[in-house]
Amino acid sequence: MARPSTYDDALRADLLAATADAVAAAGPDRVSLREVARAAGTSTSAVYTLFGGKDELLVAVIADGFASFAASQRDAEPDGLRALGVAYRTWAHEHPSLYRLMFGGALASYEGEGTEDALDPLIRSLAARGAADPLAAALTVWAHVHGAVSLEFAGVCPPPVDPDTVYEGVLDAVERLWPRPV
Repeated sequence: MARPSTYDDALRADLLAATADAVAAAGPDRVSLREVARAAGTSTSAVYTLFGGKDELLVAVIADGFASFAASQRDAEPDGLRALGVAYRTWAHEHPSLYRLMFGGALASYEGEGTEDALDPLIRSLAARGAADPLAAALTVWAHVHGAVSLEFAGVCPPPVDPDTVYEGVLDAVERLWPRPV
């Protein structure tokens, strides 16, 4: 009897990345497990062993994306509100397929885990700045930075507009809304 294959964390990561790219390219309905496995250099049996099937793989992609995003926010938290905004945009640029997946609505029917963890550093930072309702403040800040990054990714700004300058302006506005306590 043949021994079952074992799969490691590196292969799991490769499958998640290949799936994110596949969904970004064609949408979740057109993801082929065979193509994902081929892109990751493995077989579909690895997908079934590690994730269970296509739906579970798609949920895992979102959960993994939010875990990575939340980690970047936690890492930036000690440096304050502006650093959280910088980390947001940096993460989006380092993970454009995941960013589009997580925030573009393509996988709205798949509920991911860890979305709350992603907001926690921002909520804590705004609470420390005296925000009356830190959750509402966090959603307001998120809307600002998310809007700027999404417009940048969509390429809808006129050519002479520098996205770095626009984003700095957004961060300046956020800091004016919630200044550091004196």
